[in-house]
Amino acid sequence: MQIYIDADACPVKDIIIDEATKRNYEVTLVTSISHFSMQEYPLGVGTVYVDHGRDEADYRIMKLASKGDLVITQDYGLASLALAKGCLVMHHKGFMYTNKNIDDLLQTRYLSAQARKAGKRTKGPKPFTQEDKNIFRERFIRLLEKK
Repeated sequence: MQIYIDADACPVKDIIIDEATKRNYEVTLVTSISHFSMQEYPLGVGTVYVDHGRDEADYRIMKLASKGDLVITQDYGLASLALAKGCLVMHHKGFMYTNKNIDDLLQTRYLSAQARKAGKRTKGPKPFTQEDKNIFRERFIRLLEKK
């Protein structure tokens, strides 16, 4: 199992890298060239840079990922595509996207977009906390140790 991270805005990259490399999983960060970094990562961790386009990282992840790989993203559209390809898909808050919950998530995203177009205000995501990071780490470790 290869792990792909939609890395532009992922707040748990360090946790993923730390826990995955301890267990000899390979990790690929896919990120926009505008987030270029000289940061060195441990052996088994690579970075793929893509152009600035809105969905460029998503397209590249879908090109690279295979059935059974793990994709970590907060993007419901990418999650939907990865599920259809047979990938495991996890949100940075620690929940798994499934064929059972993805339709509701996409519907909620659509309705929120429609409300914003109509001039209504919608709530954004709650701030990401240390507790959220701890929950992610626990669930991520559990997932890795099942494989």
